[in-house]
Amino acid sequence: MIPIYVLIFFGVLIILSSIKILKEYERAVVFRLGRVTKGGSKGPGLIILIPFIDKMKKVTLRTIVHDVPTQDIISLDNVTLKVNAVVYFRVVDAEKATIEVEDYFYATSQLSQTILRSVLGQSELDEILSKRDKLNLQLQEIIDAHTDPWGVKVSNVEIKQVDLPQEMQRAMAKQAEAERFRRAKVIAAEGEFQASEKLADAAEVLARQPSALTLRYLQTLSEVAAENNSTTLFPIPIDLFKPFMENMSKSPDGIKQLTKQKKQEADKKEDTDNQV
Repeated sequence: MIPIYVLIFFGVLIILSSIKILKEYERAVVFRLGRVTKGGSKGPGLIILIPFIDKMKKVTLRTIVHDVPTQDIISLDNVTLKVNAVVYFRVVDAEKATIEVEDYFYATSQLSQTILRSVLGQSELDEILSKRDKLNLQLQEIIDAHTDPWGVKVSNVEIKQVDLPQEMQRAMAKQAEAERFRRAKVIAAEGEFQASEKLADAAEVLARQPSALTLRYLQTLSEVAAENNSTTLFPIPIDLFKPFMENMSKSPDGIKQLTKQKKQEADKKEDTDNQV
């Protein structure tokens, strides 16, 4: 006959094994004789199972961050790429995640790899590099639509890294350099055009006001005179000498000098004609 204390000991063990405590982020799917109990998943907190009858499957509801392995992809314009991504997903229905799929984590991982190759294979290289937000959203919607029957919600998909062949990297570097050179030439041409417009406006102002041109000459002379380490020959406008010439022509000495100068010019012209 079995002693009473042995029976009590086994009874306590059975009772303790039937008591389960689930954390806030955990849910339990209970199978009673192979069938899911009514009410779906249980938890969090304290739950009691019927010994030898109930079986429990524990599922976590926290977001899982899955790093999709690097995939070899041929883009729409026949460029070979190596791309990896990150998928954020979590279980929203513990009962479906247990019943509808054998291993929801493995299934989601394989599905992510397949859809990543499929979607990026239908995109060109420039689109993959410049429109990642659009492709991330497209990947998230497609994967989420496939995992919804499993009770899994895909919240985000991010293309992590795109590795290009060395030949393509060199070609893109040359393209970028040519583009920067083109922009530099356009900017320089625009600067020259604006400068020419301003110079034309200044020339019009100086043409209307001859005195302004004289003042500009004098200002330039004062700036050049500040430098003593060089000799500069600067043309002086004839307008500066007009007052002196007019005064000279009015005075008697000036008249004589001008007459003498004109006579010398006439004699020189006559000698030239005779030589001819």
